[in-house]
Amino acid sequence: MALKVEKIALWSGEVEDKPGALARVLEPLAAAGANLEVVLAQRNPAKIGIGTVWLYPVRGRKALDAARSVGLSEAPTPAVLRVEGPDKPGLGYALTHALAEAGINLAFAHAAVLRGRFVALFGFDSDSDANKARRILSAFKVPRRRRARAAKK
Repeated sequence: MALKVEKIALWSGEVEDKPGALARVLEPLAAAGANLEVVLAQRNPAKIGIGTVWLYPVRGRKALDAARSVGLSEAPTPAVLRVEGPDKPGLGYALTHALAEAGINLAFAHAAVLRGRFVALFGFDSDSDANKARRILSAFKVPRRRRARAAKK
């Protein structure tokens, strides 16, 4: 089964590393009706008291204005691919191994599995690396799971 691979534009910005900071970022987006699929937030170890937030997608005039009102902007780098497909043991290894074999370095990788499907975000240092990775990942085939056969009596 083929994977769904798409290039996406993350929005990001810095926030204070204090209780409620993420909620304050999300509040105007919720009020604007933004239907976010990705919300990542973490402390920035290089800046004490500062965190970073990444969101996707930010679409429509109201959502764009809301994101800008809390200091977010479209992140210029890294280039990001959203990869989705059926989950299978060892798939994370297989995908990252294929990228490594092609000489592509990852800026970051985030993945989650829910109800037998995975979604991963892969960040790259350049658009050319992201485009090369997109070709590799789009051609990747996930073997279908075999059904267990009933034991013969």
